[in-house]
Amino acid sequence: MLSHVSLGTSDAARAAAFYDPVLATLGIRKLHERDGSLDYGTSIMFFSLEKPTDGRPASVGNGVHVAFLAETRAMVDDFYRVALANGGEDAGPPGLRPEYDAHYYGAFVRDPDGNKIEAVSFAAA
Repeated sequence: MLSHVSLGTSDAARAAAFYDPVLATLGIRKLHERDGSLDYGTSIMFFSLEKPTDGRPASVGNGVHVAFLAETRAMVDDFYRVALANGGEDAGPPGLRPEYDAHYYGAFVRDPDGNKIEAVSFAAA
């Protein structure tokens, strides 16, 4: 079981302007902001954006992405729409992905730092 997942950011203010409205579509809110880091969750932190501790610029991991569970397909659609409206880039529009599961409905975007994130729902409709 995971405790939390962290992605790098070179600009916490820019990251917050993107993630605050995008994660709100999934019922996730910012819990803490400190020293260039942002922590998101529902009651405890499980996702964070961190300024790299080695002092080098944040960079994107090839093949790495974080998937957030959405209760409904409409939430996936909202996640995608709000992400694009707030500086995200399309990495795969909302839709069924039957190669993963018959009910796998997901959308992929890249945040302003280039990190790939996804919202996915397994709801039947």
